[in-house]
Amino acid sequence: MHSATLDAATLEAFITAAVAAPSIFNTQPWRYRLEPETVSLQVWAATERGLRHTDPTGRALHISVGASVFNLRVAVHHFGWSPVTRLLPRPEDPGLLATVRLAAPFSRLTAGHRSDLYEAITRRHSSRLPFSGKPLPPHVQTELVEAAHGEGALLTFPAYSEADRLLRLTMEAEHRNRSEPDRGAESRRWIHPDLYESTDLGLPQSALGPQDAHERLAMRDFTAQRHAERLPAQPFESKPVIALLTTEHDRRADWLRAGQALEHVLLVATAHGLRASLLHQPMEWPDLRRSLSRAPAQMLIRLGYGPAGPATPRRAAHEPSDTGLPDQQGS
Repeated sequence: MHSATLDAATLEAFITAAVAAPSIFNTQPWRYRLEPETVSLQVWAATERGLRHTDPTGRALHISVGASVFNLRVAVHHFGWSPVTRLLPRPEDPGLLATVRLAAPFSRLTAGHRSDLYEAITRRHSSRLPFSGKPLPPHVQTELVEAAHGEGALLTFPAYSEADRLLRLTMEAEHRNRSEPDRGAESRRWIHPDLYESTDLGLPQSALGPQDAHERLAMRDFTAQRHAERLPAQPFESKPVIALLTTEHDRRADWLRAGQALEHVLLVATAHGLRASLLHQPMEWPDLRRSLSRAPAQMLIRLGYGPAGPATPRRAAHEPSDTGLPDQQGS
């Protein structure tokens, strides 16, 4: 394959899809760079957008980047190439988290995902609004489990009593977060009353959902109870559907795989008309994270049918590079 066949419009479509992935606090902690010699996209960690108090090990950063890598893979396949992905390809460059090379497609290769996931990318975003409480059909749950398994992770749907225990742990984590000034200040940095006034973007206030939802469902209080205005209370579903994403090991490569699994699950859910929100709070406290499951827990996902909620903003697809190559950044 020759690099000239990758035109600017296609490259922009790749990056636009990649940066539509979810990221913790909408920090968008990634940077993309084209390597023309190998027709590859390098994915670098934007460590300046890391969270020192919430994510000191960088685990959530890696999961965010992994989700972005999955979107890139979907886009590459959609445009007719086979994405050849390598995680942590250079041990001497720890900031280089992945490379995705555009290889010529072969009939014996399959995408490994549904054909409609590319269209789901622009429709997927977190909803922190109440869901209807309608149960998920068994075949949908099965497909979500298979999506995670295909990326090297395990997705389980705990029974109601176990889901209730997981939500109580999430509530405990939220109480701890709200009582720590450093964490509160860090989260408030990424919340903006008007998303158009933000340079970092982060999360607009309108995307947070009902601000006193803690009474019914443990949703993150990003502003640590310092709300410019409070949204009206709304009843949440009495038996929320909670899915737990785990991995066999807990290394950097596992975190990247977990991010790809998470986004695969979210896109399949979107294709089925489901909404989702991520409950990351107990992952931020080592003792609570260990209490979630025997295997390393990577994310709690709330799923259901309901309103979409407002979308969070994304950074521009193109920014200049000091090397002369296109250097794309976003979320």
